[in-house]
This record gives sequence, structure tokens and C-alpha cells, in this order.
Amino acid sequence: MSHAPTTSERINAALRPIPKWVIYVIGGLPGIYIIAGVILAVSGTYDLFGDRLGIDPAKTIEHWLGELALQFFIATMAIRALRDLFKLKLIKFRRALGHLTFFYITLHLGVWLWLDMQWAWGQMWSDILKRPYITIGMAAFVFLIPVMLTSSDAAIKKYGPKVWQNIHKLAYPAVFLGGLHYVLLQRIWDPESLIYLGTIIVLLALRGRALLPKR
Repeated sequence: MSHAPTTSERINAALRPIPKWVIYVIGGLPGIYIIAGVILAVSGTYDLFGDRLGIDPAKTIEHWLGELALQFFIATMAIRALRDLFKLKLIKFRRALGHLTFFYITLHLGVWLWLDMQWAWGQMWSDILKRPYITIGMAAFVFLIPVMLTSSDAAIKKYGPKVWQNIHKLAYPAVFLGGLHYVLLQRIWDPESLIYLGTIIVLLALRGRALLPKR
């Protein structure tokens, strides 16, 4: 006698036929929209954003892209917890979400260099050294570079599963530093940023617990 499917089984069945490229397309659209709006605005062609940019358009755009990066990072880190806690099988989407995370972090950094720093490399290095939130954000980006460079099946074959897993553990400090960067960036105790950081801490705690030796 067959049992009625559970909620997690129904969700897994619904997600199974969805190809991974759909995640790339849907996830990349906000970034493409934002960058297209920036290019149109800088060229004087069309104002895509209206009055939504506030008094400091560069900071607003950086905030949009940075928040998207953090949201995708949290979604990537949550996949294992969702599997362990609720038996949701989303692992096939993790690499796409990870790539989108790096995509938005790169856009966030690029807009900072372009619109905020105006490609003033000397000022950029000075800010990285003087401003803790920038130092922390840049450290998170540096941690993610080897993760991104080895985010492929070819890298797993080249380095072996154990070395590859050790490289990808760099994502753990990176996501914590990213959340801390977002909190410090607000310069006030903003509830939304604290919720992001709290979620990250919970996910890291769950992952740490899963890595403990079983009795």
C-alpha cells in the first residue's frame, strides 16, 4: 500500500523537471536590469529608475546589488540545511546560485569602482585600509575567488573531492564577512541587516553541527 506523498516529496517532484539554466536566467535578470539602467542613465539616453535612486545614486545602486549578492549567498548556503531539515532536494541548483552570488558581488564591486571611486585606484586602496566595512567586504570577495575558480566538475576531477571540498569551505568565512559587511555598511542598527546576519549565523551553526563527528 503506497503512502500519500509528503509536502517535501511534492516540492521535490515539482522542482525536478526545472533545468538549471532557468535559475541563471531568472536570477540574472535583476542585475541586467540595474546595469542597463546605469548605462542608460550615464549615457543620458533614458532614466530607467526615476526618483528611486535618492540623493546618492551610486550608493543606492551599490546597495541594490550588494543586497542581491547577500540574498543569493544565503540561498546557496541554505540548500544543505533545507535538505537536512526538510528533505528538500535542491542540490542541483546550488552551483547556479553560487555563480549568481559571485556575479552580483562582482557587479557590486564594479559599481563601487566605477561610480563611487571613479577608477581612482589610490583612493580605493586607501579606503580599503581605512574603512573596516570595506576591508571586510573585500576580504569576503578574496575568499570567494578560489571558490568561484574551482566551481566546476573539471575542478573536482583535477584537485580531487577532498581538496575541492576544503577550497569550498572558504565560502563559510566569506558569507559571514559578507553579512558583517552589510551590517557595518548601514552605520545604524538596522533590523533587516541584522536579520541577514542572524540567518547566516544560524546556517553556519547548522553546518558546523553537521560536520561534528557522529557518536
